[in-house]
Amino acid sequence: MHSVNKLNTTDINWVSNKRTQAVINALRANGQEIRFVGGCVRDTILKREVTDIDIATPDVPDKVISLLKQANIKFIPTGYDHGTITAIPIINDELNDLRFEITTLRCDVISYGRHAEVEYTDDWEEDSKRRDFTINALSLSPEGYLYDPHNGILDLTAGNVKFVGKASQRIQEDYLRLLRFFRFHAYFGRGEPNIEAIDACRFSAQHLDTLSPERIRDEFIKLIEAPNPIPTIEIMANSNILSQIIPEVKDTKLLQKLFTFNHSNTNDWLLRLASLIFEPHLNISAIKISDRWRFSSKDSKRLTNLLTTNYTSERVLDDSSIYQFLYSNEKRYVIDRLILASAINEKKDKNYYKLINLAENWVKPVFPITGYDVKKLGLQKGPDIGNLLKAIEGWWIDQYFAPDRAKCLKQLEIVAKKEFLNEL
Repeated sequence: MHSVNKLNTTDINWVSNKRTQAVINALRANGQEIRFVGGCVRDTILKREVTDIDIATPDVPDKVISLLKQANIKFIPTGYDHGTITAIPIINDELNDLRFEITTLRCDVISYGRHAEVEYTDDWEEDSKRRDFTINALSLSPEGYLYDPHNGILDLTAGNVKFVGKASQRIQEDYLRLLRFFRFHAYFGRGEPNIEAIDACRFSAQHLDTLSPERIRDEFIKLIEAPNPIPTIEIMANSNILSQIIPEVKDTKLLQKLFTFNHSNTNDWLLRLASLIFEPHLNISAIKISDRWRFSSKDSKRLTNLLTTNYTSERVLDDSSIYQFLYSNEKRYVIDRLILASAINEKKDKNYYKLINLAENWVKPVFPITGYDVKKLGLQKGPDIGNLLKAIEGWWIDQYFAPDRAKCLKQLEIVAKKEFLNEL
């Protein structure tokens, strides 16, 4: 086990945090060695934000539970059968969103998909061999000693996402690792991807259909949320892997155009997905993907709205109609539509930013009259009441919501006498 330089953990806020220290003290009550492992170590080296803290210990789950109980720390046996306990220390400090997963050192005996038959061990190097990538096999002691058994620091520095051990074997243990490779390359890779990993991914891609749609969906969403997923998506396409998980993607041209629109909303995964599968006058992609990946009804509706809009006749993109459009549609949809339209129509003028800003700050006005006001005029039929109310609301919208209640009531009387004279 290789020990690299020593980090000053007093300068690492999530290590010095009171909640972390409470968990450390509980697990080391009997003098046992513990280490932080995986993503929290990797992200600390890269100076990225850390919220999920994984801790490894030679103690078996029952012992971990006993130690947490002694320290009055709440816990959940989230992955008890596989050696994982979630600790929930309750301390008032500035990092209450930290999450702690404590896992017993182990080696995989038989791997099958997302689960494996494991044996517990006290061998730190054996435990590191079951991790997917070298950059995820790092471990850090609370005192700051950094352990790097698979040269993960070099790979992290070089932007080389590399499997621990033989790539083909690691992928066969769980085919989701194929997609995880591309996801991690999108976040941490630079330049051409690892050749051995790409070859193994190509060879194993035929088995992706053994994964559940939800696992594929979640992994792809995480990938396209990367700061710039385009190079990785193109690598997947050139490797004949992209077509096996989302054949609706033809190219990344519209996504590239979306990225040129400098607005925070372009980071939204669903907007990015829509740009990848958009085809003019075609909505079957939204239906297919929503069904296949089991989107929520909310996400499915939003994706369908984005993909079925006629962006070549964009009547919303002018000052005179934006308010009426906002009144009749959800704010999120209007913002989505404006951003995607800017990419499709290749417009980056200031008016788009102005309209989006208006939409973001939009507060929907309340129509100042109700059906009760109509009934007071003597109308009793339900359809007549609804139609009259709708007519006045349309007039009010056309007046840019300016008429107050008194003016709306006056207009109501005028229209009612004209339309329903015999009944009044």
